[in-house]
Amino acid sequence: MGKSITVFTLGLLAGIVISFLAIFIVLPRQMFVVTESEYSFDETLNALVKSAEASQWTVTHQYNLQASMQKSGIDTAPVRVMSICNPYHAEKILNSETSRLVSAIMPCRIAVYEDEGKTYAATLNAKLFYPFMKKEARETIKAANNESRQILKTL
Repeated sequence: MGKSITVFTLGLLAGIVISFLAIFIVLPRQMFVVTESEYSFDETLNALVKSAEASQWTVTHQYNLQASMQKSGIDTAPVRVMSICNPYHAEKILNSETSRLVSAIMPCRIAVYEDEGKTYAATLNAKLFYPFMKKEARETIKAANNESRQILKTL
């Protein structure tokens, strides 16, 4: 009986440790999709705009975070965040009473930044949210996620 309790306790502790490792080490690396661009910062922005438009997506806004921070007297490296939208996917989410809450992650965003002389584009990994969505929203977000990944492939 004592040996069974020891084995159970060790198994429980191992499970807890593995769970914490997954949550705090593996999951954060999975939350974002980062693509290294072969282009300069400005060329990357232009390539993304062209790719989005060619895929029938709209660039609804570009946030210049460096300029925003400079207004507060803080100097940062260049960072732009592009909001892109596919109105056909958005309509499915926004006109569904059961899926409207998914609008919290709309529109799709792509951050463009430089690190150690290289330019990167990063976006949220929407796949992590699929299990928590109803079927209708999941299918729409899945399609939007796949299309936004295609937009990034131009880099």
